[in-house]
This record gives sequence, C-alpha cells and structure tokens, in this order.
Amino acid sequence: MKFPKQHTLKEIANLISTKYVGADDFPVLGMNEIHVVEPGDIVFVDHPKYYDKALESAATIVLINKEVNCPEGKALLISDDPFRDFNKLTEHFKPFKSSNIAVASDAIIGEGTVIQPNCFIGNNVVIGKNCVIHSNVSIYDDTVIGNNVTIHAGTVLGASAFYYKNRPEGYDQLKSGGRVIIEDNVDIGAACTIDRGVTGDTTIKKGAKIDNQVQIGHDTVIGEKCLIASQVGIAGCTIIEDEVTIWGQVGITSGVTIGKKAVISAKAGVSKSLEGHKSYFGIPADDFRSKYKEIASIRKIPEILKKLKDL
Repeated sequence: MKFPKQHTLKEIANLISTKYVGADDFPVLGMNEIHVVEPGDIVFVDHPKYYDKALESAATIVLINKEVNCPEGKALLISDDPFRDFNKLTEHFKPFKSSNIAVASDAIIGEGTVIQPNCFIGNNVVIGKNCVIHSNVSIYDDTVIGNNVTIHAGTVLGASAFYYKNRPEGYDQLKSGGRVIIEDNVDIGAACTIDRGVTGDTTIKKGAKIDNQVQIGHDTVIGEKCLIASQVGIAGCTIIEDEVTIWGQVGITSGVTIGKKAVISAKAGVSKSLEGHKSYFGIPADDFRSKYKEIASIRKIPEILKKLKDL
C-alpha cells in the first residue's frame, strides 16, 4: 500500500505514538507485508524468529518490538505492539467507508458492461468494458476489474484477509487495506470468494478461468490462463504460475509456489511448493511417479508382515 503522499518518520511515529530511530525527515512512502515490501515501505515484526528477515528485507522502515541495531540506510519504529500499530496505520490510511447505495457514486464502469440486479459495487471500484456481473455479486472497495470479465451470481470480491493474532482475550484481526485485481478475459464462477490483500493486491491474471465455490486467500497471485475447478481452497500469499490446472477440492497451504503448467488432481493437499510441467496427486501432493511408487510399496506391507511372521 502506497500512501497518497510522502510522509516523514517523525509524522508516522506521532500517528502511532512510538519512539523511532532515524532522521526526523526520513521518507516513508507506504506499508507492506514482508513478501512484497519495497524501499520506502514500513514492515512490521513482533517475533525474534523473524527479526533478521524484516531488518534485511527491502523495507527501509521496520516497526519492531525491540530496540536493535538499525541497519545502515534504514529507520526503526519501536513499539510495544507492532501488530496493533500496523493496524492503526491501516485504519488511518485506508479507513472503512460505509455505503448506503448499491453502486458507489465514484465507481467507474466501462462501456458495454452489464450489472445485473442486487449487486453491490463499493467505493473506488473500477470495472472495464464488456463485462457481465451477474446478480448478487458483491465487489468491495478498491477492486479493479479489467475488460471482458464475467462474474457469476453470489461471488464476493474483496473480503478481509483471514489473518489473526492469538491474544489472551481472543483473536485480533490484522486489518485489510489491499485490493483485488482481476485482469482481462477472466471468468469467475458462482459463489466464489476472493479476499483482498492485507496491504498489497490479490491478483487474478488475464485469461484465468475459475469454477464455482472457489476460495482464494489474501495476496495470492493466480497466473495467466489458469484453470481452477470447483471447491478449491487456496490460502494467502500463494503464487500460482501461468497455465496451471487445479482440479476439484484441492487444498493449497499459504506461501507456496506452484510452477508453470503444473496439473494438480482432485482432492490433493499441497503443503509445499511444486515444480512446473509435472502432474501431482495425493495428500501430501507429490508427482505421479513418486506417488505410485509409494502406493505400490504400501500394498506390499501385508506380504512383508506375513513373511516376517513365518520366519
């Protein structure tokens, strides 16, 4: 998330009432999660396990809960609760804006696009030309949709990320200030849910085709010309490269990469990154050759046990 204008380190520290290490006028351009940070961004870290990763990242401002040596060319915001203060910044720069009309007055809808009854189009939404948005679709604030996109009934674009911190009093949600980006020539089935990024974008690239009842988590990127069948669940911060095929009821964990032109068979469970140009199945998912060898070995267990018993 980039701020509307450049801010200084001192201004940001005053917003969240924290101490800081660095020049008062150190430039702050935005805020992001660790996997998408750029110079000028704030990143937060609240666990020693990830201190080095945050301090060595591309982010030049680190919101941290311990006074540490500040790397050269960077600045620190010292907070007793970085998670809370990251949320404060999201609420300041991307506050929730309620709406009492079906289509926000500042929404941009392209020529030839059809919006069927009972849809909700939020603030600052952009929809391209020649799209069809079927009934009861909800498109939350800041979503960007390209040309020639079809979205079927009941789909929701832009719901909050499923991202929580476990506190003694209960779960605390990380606020979502990112967007959903749908590129040209994408088809999205009925009753799908695509969550917005926490600070970045959840992106469906051009030509992708998504079946009914598919869930796509925050900050995930679906590549060009992917095919995703019904009831697939993809967790946040996942990268699906171009022309990947994912069949029904596949589950994919967060933070993995599925290589170009991979094929994942129905009901597979993906717990690690998978190379492209291969076919996979099973739980945990593995390539066909390895999985068939594993199954063949398992089938030999009764025979082996019988031989051991007869010794």
